[in-house]
Amino acid sequence: MVKPKPAAKAKPAAKAKPAAKDKPKEKLVDKTSRPIVIDATDHIAGRLSSNVAKLLLQGNRVSVINSEKIMISGKKNAIVSEYREFLKIASILNPKHGPFHPRKPDTIISRMIRGMLPRDKPSGKASLERLRAYIGSPKELKSLKKTQLEKAKIRKTSASYITMAELARNVGWHE
Repeated sequence: MVKPKPAAKAKPAAKAKPAAKDKPKEKLVDKTSRPIVIDATDHIAGRLSSNVAKLLLQGNRVSVINSEKIMISGKKNAIVSEYREFLKIASILNPKHGPFHPRKPDTIISRMIRGMLPRDKPSGKASLERLRAYIGSPKELKSLKKTQLEKAKIRKTSASYITMAELARNVGWHE
């Protein structure tokens, strides 16, 4: 005995979509036209790096000035000895093959920020190209508004920290 096929169900009518509200389109601001200038004086290095990395991934151009005044928390001797151990890492075959370790404050902070970006992805590579780090404050950025990240500011007395310039001088940076 063959069962009769049930009648095909009619599809319900598509619900009418609500009319889009007529709101004026906001003017798109080109995030790469003007950099966000961050004055890094008295900022903790790790917190500053993570905030800057997040800004870069959002598509902003970021310039970090006064990178020699960035603070690293901890005891001076411990930080310097740890960085010196890091400098001993080299190629077994020939040290000129790398890895290359930064000694200037601006390159140290750039490498820290680079470590917080997805460098292997196109978004990370593009983000890294939008980063600039400076020792001091260059002339072309003096006229722009400087911001400080409250989340990254030091909270204790400066005796609990070492500046990036002190670390750099101890590992071979000559001003």
